[in-house]
Amino acid sequence: MDTRLHTIAIALSLFATVTSAPAQTEAAKPAEPTKAPDVGKKAGDVCEDAVAETIRRMRGKGVQEVQFIGAQRSLTPTPGDETGVRGEGRYRSPAGGSMPFSYSCAYNTKTGATSGVLFRETGTARASSEQAWQPDLTNVSPAACETATAAALKDKYPRVGRIVFGSDSRQLRPAPNAHTSLEGKGAVERAPGMSAVPFEYACEIETRSGKVVSVKTSD
Repeated sequence: MDTRLHTIAIALSLFATVTSAPAQTEAAKPAEPTKAPDVGKKAGDVCEDAVAETIRRMRGKGVQEVQFIGAQRSLTPTPGDETGVRGEGRYRSPAGGSMPFSYSCAYNTKTGATSGVLFRETGTARASSEQAWQPDLTNVSPAACETATAAALKDKYPRVGRIVFGSDSRQLRPAPNAHTSLEGKGAVERAPGMSAVPFEYACEIETRSGKVVSVKTSD
């Protein structure tokens, strides 16, 4: 073979090897990892849904427009699989006022469940254009409400021990059908010897007669 042709053949072979290397490198490049879901956003959304449900359960079906302030939401990792969520919001009461509140909740990243859902009203409801509600205390009896609440707790816990009511926690609110809602807090021994646990209660009272129409408890 001619020496020049042999040299050209070798050069072409080397060129083919060099130009094919980048293609092999590109083919061997690993796929980009899939991005993990935004656990923080999910924890916040699930907790806020649970808080809104709790507010409606505690303050009645007349509660409307439960809103949360996104800028106030904060998440704190806790030991185990839980994330603590705290924030603030506002809801509109049946009377038309706007009530601010703060909340806290724990979100389990494995089960997607919430626990320890709490909310606390942080101010006075902003009055609507209507005249502020004035409670009629003529026939409203805290004692009747607490007696009905104690009976409800005894039905719930047949071996109930002591039941203590915090008189300084009582609050009056307007209720549907021109009724009055008397709400408060206390502590209950679910059975003798057990540690007392806090609870909240709400009595719907027929304003004119003072009759306790319904009782709700939450502990």
